[in-house]
Amino acid sequence: MTFNALIVEKDDEGKTSASVQAITEDRLPEGNVTVAVEYSTLNYKDGLCVGPGGGLVRTYPHVPGIDFSGTVETSDDARYSVGDKVVLTGWRVGEMHWGGYAQKARVNADWLVPLPDGLTTRQAMAVGTAGFTAMLAVMALEDHGLKTGNGEVLVTGAAGGVGSVATAILAARGHDVAAVTGRPEQADYLKSLGATRIVAREEINETVKRPLEAETWAGCVDAVGGDMLARVLGQMKYGASVAAVGLAGGAGLPATVIPFLLRGVNLLGIDSVMQPYANRVRAWEAIAKDLPMDKLEAMVKPATLADVPDLGRAILKGGVRGRVVVDVNA
Repeated sequence: MTFNALIVEKDDEGKTSASVQAITEDRLPEGNVTVAVEYSTLNYKDGLCVGPGGGLVRTYPHVPGIDFSGTVETSDDARYSVGDKVVLTGWRVGEMHWGGYAQKARVNADWLVPLPDGLTTRQAMAVGTAGFTAMLAVMALEDHGLKTGNGEVLVTGAAGGVGSVATAILAARGHDVAAVTGRPEQADYLKSLGATRIVAREEINETVKRPLEAETWAGCVDAVGGDMLARVLGQMKYGASVAAVGLAGGAGLPATVIPFLLRGVNLLGIDSVMQPYANRVRAWEAIAKDLPMDKLEAMVKPATLADVPDLGRAILKGGVRGRVVVDVNA
């Protein structure tokens, strides 16, 4: 019995190619739970794995897809039974371990999370790692004192996957959201998610000589890093926090320690890959409760396995808005 998978292969010259192939279950890697995958999604890491050079992939042939949702088909772990709905994000699945761009996946039970009540498997992949990371960032900001009424919360890279979900969650929780984008045509989309103000990227995407500027932002979810993060740190209100979730603008941070010493600003690193199980469950339950499903649906671009290579190239160029949901059975 065969099933379809997106296989990335590397030839003798080091060139990679991706194609949908029919494979048998005996090719799946080791694991104690086999999942009949229903949906996956597209993240920046997926673009790296599918694209030229293979990015994060170490061993070929390989099935990318760092996220998936579906139904347990077989289980040797007492925590999961046949028929259970599950979600997987992170744990280097799709990078070092075969991932979700296939109709079946075999993984370690420790990597799975039960699908929360109120979410479908499709909605879970509209959330995916991007939305999961966004919720972790919002929870971190609120755990460090962000409250409604404190002032505007800045979201950088707001039209991307993390930024879109962060904007919707923050707005749903009663925060005023200022959304940064370099694509003016996305203004209406961001406002539909709940943004109350649109900030042009060029207004904030440069370093200044002054280490401190006027206290402007009550919090920030930053998906860009680099010069923009350095600038934002000097604009935070006293005691406010920035949740750093990405580095689209570069891994360097051309900043001083002055905002931390004179304003007590907090820089919170957000990791979604190795996040402990209890906090994963907390985040997914919060997503099911606080993410408006109508706004989630507005972010979705449907796709099939065959679409993934082109979409992977597009996401690396900043050409994907919102969330791609891959129906692996379509």
